[in-house]
Amino acid sequence: MIVYACTTNTGKLREFRLGARDANANGLSIEALPGIAEIHPPEETGAAFEENASLKAGYYSGFTSELVFADDSGLEVDALGGAPGVYSARYAGPNATDAANNDLLLQGLESVEDRNARFVCVIAVARAGRVLKTFRAAVEGEILRQPRGSGGFGYDPLFFCPAFGRTLAEAAPDEKFSVSHRGQALRAMIAWLIERR
Repeated sequence: MIVYACTTNTGKLREFRLGARDANANGLSIEALPGIAEIHPPEETGAAFEENASLKAGYYSGFTSELVFADDSGLEVDALGGAPGVYSARYAGPNATDAANNDLLLQGLESVEDRNARFVCVIAVARAGRVLKTFRAAVEGEILRQPRGSGGFGYDPLFFCPAFGRTLAEAAPDEKFSVSHRGQALRAMIAWLIERR
């Protein structure tokens, strides 16, 4: 069984491929949707991760007869009322870089003591325009005052994960995937796909 990942984000694809190793052992193959780079992406108009993941999965499922999945994920910071949330990738503007997003986040938390935060991921599975199932997962942590580590992407250098006492950017890819929001959601999706075969 093949399932297509609907993202052009290289960091996300790298993490999904980590999950693909386990999936392959069960006869599942996770690959990037063919030609996705040439497909005009849908506008993410949802106010919640579930809405945007479902919107994307439903849209991209129109370009293949196979199952597809799309995710929406981001960072929720308690002291910022859950921001940046669904705007995580474009927190500092429509074409924001990771560095610009991180800088804006640090500015917003400059004099804040409560730095509790979580990464959230929702994966939606769809076929022929119909969303079949969604999977939500989160990992708790806190935002540091300065970045640490060169791995990962996005807010990883600022996100301290108590599970292994380092930022997600300081963790090896396998280690990060074992606890990350994206890893948890993907494993739940894989288990569901295997069960329903």
